Amino acid sequence: MGYSPPSRMERRLSRREFNVLAPGAMVSAAWLSAGAWGRADEPAATAGPDPKEYTATVDRGVRFLVGRQLDDGSLSAQLGIGPTALAALALLRLGRSPNDPRVARTLAFIMEYTQESGGIHAPASRFSNYETCVALVALREANRDGRYDEVMKQADAFLRDGIIDEADGKEKSDPAYGGAGYGRGSRPDLSNTAYLVDALRAAGADPKDEALQKALAFVSRCQNLEGPHNTTRFAAKINDGGFYYTPMESRQEGTRELPGGGLRSYGAMTYSGLKSMIYAGVDRDDPRVKAAVAWIRKHYDLSSNPGMGTAGLYYYYHTLAKALDALGEDPFEDAQGVKHDWRRELVDELARRQQADGSWVNDNGQWMESDPNLATAFALLALSYCKPRT
Repeated sequence: MGYSPPSRMERRLSRREFNVLAPGAMVSAAWLSAGAWGRADEPAATAGPDPKEYTATVDRGVRFLVGRQLDDGSLSAQLGIGPTALAALALLRLGRSPNDPRVARTLAFIMEYTQESGGIHAPASRFSNYETCVALVALREANRDGRYDEVMKQADAFLRDGIIDEADGKEKSDPAYGGAGYGRGSRPDLSNTAYLVDALRAAGADPKDEALQKALAFVSRCQNLEGPHNTTRFAAKINDGGFYYTPMESRQEGTRELPGGGLRSYGAMTYSGLKSMIYAGVDRDDPRVKAAVAWIRKHYDLSSNPGMGTAGLYYYYHTLAKALDALGEDPFEDAQGVKHDWRRELVDELARRQQADGSWVNDNGQWMESDPNLATAFALLALSYCKPRT
């Protein structure tokens, strides 16, 4: 999850139609910002974070991030182009223009890694799918004058070609079908498949798109829920409605099975799974969505990544914000009946965790969140879904 090696991730837009990446594709703003559901419960005007706290927290984080940028526009390039693309996306979502000199540098750096295959990644990168996904989403956010249309069209084709399907000799019943991993031919996992869903959607795919529906098949097999969409040997072992990283075995790490033979559900993957299902058009009343929301109600927590402690904490905050924004339930009610103004609570938690220099960093170095550029990009992306109401 997050930006990790293979052995281990808007607020509602104005109600208008606009041209998204794929030439000629038109997608409604309601679909782009909150799935196909809309808001379940419009909050009161006083809901949301304190505007002064929000602005101060964001401004400190942005100043840190742009101050860490190298002359070539990159951040933490030793980790690949992922952190730079995530930082660019965060700056754009928080109001910076694509023509802002700092943002323009990050975009230029990303563009240097476009490949003849259509992918956007370093040559021979082990993370080609992941990097192309986050780069495409960043370019979509910057594509306000159509300058990236062709690059995104090619990146979309590259990603579609990388989905595991019949072309790889896999039938729909195969656990790997519809999934994506870090690179071409690598083991599929839910984190990378969720990034794939984000990228396909950014490129103009509607919920019925064949590629999205293939990805949905894999996402469903990552849920602890026995039923027609998950017939793997793990489906009924825990059956709590949460999501796990992958149903595929790995030579490096086994299957991460619990003593009873099941796979542990955890927070970041459950929010990723729920968000991906919403983006793929799964109905609110579908048993998969109901079970996922029930798990989140039971495990709502901002102090840790449920099931993983502090591992991947800032990736978790980002996936939580995206998923709850897409769910559209404001406030969000937990299993004890407590209603949470989750945007305010998340801003408060991130403000509390912010370092004096404006950064965020995870003492738990798993999934590379000890890198402050990566952790700060995730934190700012989470904050971009928490903008105060005006």
